[in-house]
Amino acid sequence: MCGRFVSREQAAIEREYHIKVRNPFERIYNAAPSMQLAVIRQETGAGGGAGGEREALAMRWGLIPGWWSQPTLPASTINARSEEAATKPMWRGAVRHNRCLVPALGWYEWRAAPEGKTPFFIHAPGLAGICFAGLWSEWKNPSGEAQLSFAILTRAAPAPLKAIHDRSPVVLPEAAWDEWLAAWPADHAARLAAQVANSLEKFEYYLVSRYVNAPRNQGERCIERVAGLNGDPS
Repeated sequence: MCGRFVSREQAAIEREYHIKVRNPFERIYNAAPSMQLAVIRQETGAGGGAGGEREALAMRWGLIPGWWSQPTLPASTINARSEEAATKPMWRGAVRHNRCLVPALGWYEWRAAPEGKTPFFIHAPGLAGICFAGLWSEWKNPSGEAQLSFAILTRAAPAPLKAIHDRSPVVLPEAAWDEWLAAWPADHAARLAAQVANSLEKFEYYLVSRYVNAPRNQGERCIERVAGLNGDPS
């Protein structure tokens, strides 16, 4: 799964995704569910579908489908299992029409250990930026206010990461970004499976401090490498 990650800074997003950010934002070193985070989608075309330029928007992490009508928001919608996303009601509309890119530097995962759960920071070689495959939705609350939200697709973890956790985000190579954002008129499940099959699998990781356990803790300290056992946050 992916329950925490490090977002990408604005300058890198503009450079790597070839867009101009309209509303400035800062890198979040400890991005957590319900936070407003930078997501990239295709601008809506004249006919209502994707067809314009890429745009970066702030969206709530934790997808709320447009049809949601319950008094409380849905739970456990930060991640969508790629194996069922094309058919499960919570996700299938977004798979068909609302796919997005989630820029990141890496993500955190916790491994059970005798002294407690141990956090790791997982990243691409050389700390290069990565891109999660995402789904987004627009929902209107009872007052009629629009709320944009997103989820990150997950897959079975590639072999190097299974020692930490059995699930990982779907990380798209740059060559797949246009296809991921393009209109998919048919074969949604097959096209999704192809994207997952071709997603990146080469990652590195290292121990970080339990300082990252609390979402309120931010800054570069979150991704500082530590040796041996982790100390408790101060």
